[in-house]
Amino acid sequence: MTETVASTTKSVGETAYRWRWAALFVILAGEVMDMLDMLITNIAAPTIRTDLGGSAATVQWLAAGYTLAMAVGLITGGRLGDLYGRRRMFLIGAAGFTVGSLLCGLATSPEMLVGSRVTQGLFGALMLPQGIGMIKQMFTAKEMSAAFGMFGPVMGLSSVGGPVLAGWLIDADLFGTGWRMIFLINLPLGAAAVLAGLRFLPAGRSAHATRLDLPGAALASLAAGLLIYPLVQGREHDWPAWTFLMMAASLVVWGLFAWYEARKQRAGGDPLIVPSLFRKRGFTGGLVVGLVFFTGMTGIALVLALFFQMGLGFSPLKAGLAQIPWSAGIILGFGLAQALRSLGRTVIHGGIVIMAAGVVAFNVTLRYVGVDVTAWPLVPALVVTGLGMGLLMAPFFDIVLASVEPEETGSAGGTLTAVQQLGAALGAAVLGTIFFGLLGGHVASAADDGATALRNDLAAASVPAAARDRIVTGVHDCGHDHAAAKDATAVPASCQRLELDVRSAIAAAPRSAPAVQKAVADAGQHSARTGFGDAVKITLWVEVGLLALTFLATFLMPKQARPEEEPT
Repeated sequence: MTETVASTTKSVGETAYRWRWAALFVILAGEVMDMLDMLITNIAAPTIRTDLGGSAATVQWLAAGYTLAMAVGLITGGRLGDLYGRRRMFLIGAAGFTVGSLLCGLATSPEMLVGSRVTQGLFGALMLPQGIGMIKQMFTAKEMSAAFGMFGPVMGLSSVGGPVLAGWLIDADLFGTGWRMIFLINLPLGAAAVLAGLRFLPAGRSAHATRLDLPGAALASLAAGLLIYPLVQGREHDWPAWTFLMMAASLVVWGLFAWYEARKQRAGGDPLIVPSLFRKRGFTGGLVVGLVFFTGMTGIALVLALFFQMGLGFSPLKAGLAQIPWSAGIILGFGLAQALRSLGRTVIHGGIVIMAAGVVAFNVTLRYVGVDVTAWPLVPALVVTGLGMGLLMAPFFDIVLASVEPEETGSAGGTLTAVQQLGAALGAAVLGTIFFGLLGGHVASAADDGATALRNDLAAASVPAAARDRIVTGVHDCGHDHAAAKDATAVPASCQRLELDVRSAIAAAPRSAPAVQKAVADAGQHSARTGFGDAVKITLWVEVGLLALTFLATFLMPKQARPEEEPT
């Protein structure tokens, strides 16, 4: 292929690239792989933890490891595209992402799986930021909105299909692969993206790119790692002093990064992030909105996926199907946002309010339906939540990127997507930590609330008073320890003692064995479900708070996506 894009020194849209629509679908294929891999581990995490072992932090790292690696690599990934060509970096990223997916599918330990997820994230950071730059180069100004508008339906369909596909693949256990197939399915997708990219993606690189800012990249990576690692691991280690020291050090390193970038600019160098970007209100406001919103969105998606499976006992497929109303709402929101496009920033504000209403409705449904809630009563709340998300996300990138100049697209695309991924890593770390931190205590409290009913059931089964007290205490301790267990494959000592106490009670009254076993099993299940529900309710209120912050931060953005096109 000899045809190339117009030089980025020209204004965007002067020349349309011949294979632009075919190239767009290649770019979207990369987005689909990323979107699927962000979503599928939420559904697969309980099954993976049961198979490979690991702690609650392992569940968080499956999401946070991927998004953190993506975040710290994206800024550099965008600049590498400017320096060495966006097509070349896209192809290297897609190939590496595919290899990382293979390693995930072959993982034999939690550590290997998390490491392979990091590999996926790093190569994804090479692949994804190239898309924005190529789109702005390939399409005319009139076609730009249509090109970016394709991201909405694709992301919506991926959000629908991702959880369902993951649940189906796990339950189907194709070729005995179980959860591993959710990663192995990337192999044909990745191969197709590489082959089609070789044929259709445009060659060329930015005429304004200079040397890569490796010290700046190292500082940004260190600062992000110092923040995310203690947030994920701190709860397991009972929050020792080093976790707070690391988070404080992260702030210091971020400050050092800002100082270094400003110094590099003053010295005439080429900083990692183009400083002119932060003089654009739409871009800087978008970074703040994106960080807060994606923190809440990704965190609550992880918590709800865990609640459906570990709290309500849904199978992976049923948990995926239960999220279809949410994803369907996102698609509806994207479509409605196109009709309301002239309202600009107001659409984002409306989306935030609607999404918050959906989260509150989910909370109210859990409160009034109780621990026996099924998927159907949650449908209205999930649809409303998704509708708000779609309204918020549809105009977001257009508003943020409208004022970015062609020579800034590499840095802008990398920075914006990096902040999105950093927010996703923070969401898995912060909301996951809040949820798991609450879980053990609330399961124990639910066991206390059901203690009287359990004692009455045991008394009716002729269990002696002393044995009843031991069993009631055992249900409390076992519920707490199992919910807070650091290793999912290990049976807590309190649960082993409970089993011995139940056996002793049955030995004293053999005819009552079925009644005793049923009473203990029902009490344990009820306390687990109630505890999960109570922990989710509190986490949902945290999400409402994050949405309130997002609403306020949106005022930093301009009222319209393209104010320069408004009549004067």
